[in-house]
Amino acid sequence: MKIGMIGFRGIPHTYSGNEEFVRQLAPRLAERGHDVTVYCRSNLFTDRTPIYQGVHRVFLPTIEHKSGGMFIHATLAVTAALRHGLDIIYIHTLPSAPHSLLPWLFRKPVIVNMDGFEWQRDKWGMIGKTYFKLARNIALVVADEIVNDCEVLRQYYLKNFGRDSAFIPYGAELESSRAPAVIRKWGLKPDAYYLIASRLVPENNADKIINAYRRIATDRLLVIAGSANYSSPWLDRIRAEAGERIRFIGHVSDPGDVIELHCSCHAYIHGHSVGGTNPSLVKALGCGNCIAAFSSAFNREVLTGPDGTLYGELFADEDELVRILQQFEDEPRVVESYRARAWSRVREAYTWEQVTDGYEAVFRAVHERRRRRPGA
Repeated sequence: MKIGMIGFRGIPHTYSGNEEFVRQLAPRLAERGHDVTVYCRSNLFTDRTPIYQGVHRVFLPTIEHKSGGMFIHATLAVTAALRHGLDIIYIHTLPSAPHSLLPWLFRKPVIVNMDGFEWQRDKWGMIGKTYFKLARNIALVVADEIVNDCEVLRQYYLKNFGRDSAFIPYGAELESSRAPAVIRKWGLKPDAYYLIASRLVPENNADKIINAYRRIATDRLLVIAGSANYSSPWLDRIRAEAGERIRFIGHVSDPGDVIELHCSCHAYIHGHSVGGTNPSLVKALGCGNCIAAFSSAFNREVLTGPDGTLYGELFADEDELVRILQQFEDEPRVVESYRARAWSRVREAYTWEQVTDGYEAVFRAVHERRRRRPGA
């Protein structure tokens, strides 16, 4: 199949889990014989080689803006995709979902990944939240297939809109430390810090994690890897109030460095409260982390096996997180037990090969349905 993938900064890029997703999925689809094109933001790349690991790269301009950048780029990308004779147009996440109207109008097959409750994110004002609800409704009407990355979201759309969807989560690779000296660049030592690795937006709860960390008895640091791509008074405030034992190291662009930060931390703290299966949580499992995660339905789904086995601790509030982190300090066996079984959860449900199987099956099903239509 000829497959176009839209809604990303590009490949390879490291800003968020979306970019990790396309970096893992697109080359695997190409290895299986598909003709895959990823539409990239030209202003983010100095190397514009047209092929990356068997994947075609088409570079199109945009502006770098919190809300406008992706919209403009997706408009250009969908317009280009319609000229490229694709069998499948895949649109990733709600910011780009309204562009599914164009393939629908031109009777081209389009698949949309809904990617969580974007309209609930605190960083968006009323206009933004209204836009995402409209994007959701457009995709529900015009997409040949919608994809959700967790069962909770699948049930939400089925119950509230009568629309079933394909459930395909994000994936992770099984990682171990290969260059432990890397963390010295930030003045860190193995097992001497807790890690947050996320975009620094309010719904990821870095402020609440910092407050809980301050209340435990520990010599370990709290290391925060991540940034926001827009001006944020909330982020300015928590930076100003953080203190010397809390280190903001910014966005880490090298995937190998991210792995080393995970593999050398005492425990990973995951505060995401909005969204589906979060790529950084699955990555933490793949790196063999001991995990404390906010007790959302999405995080519970990832950290609870089909037999009820827990693969991390879940906290509903600051007090619970204090108790969990102090337990991680006082009971090393608890930390080691979570580390020892993290990989088994990835093998069970979150390998990239399983993810690729899922997307390939959805793309084939939509392609075959389209071919069977009268006049196709």
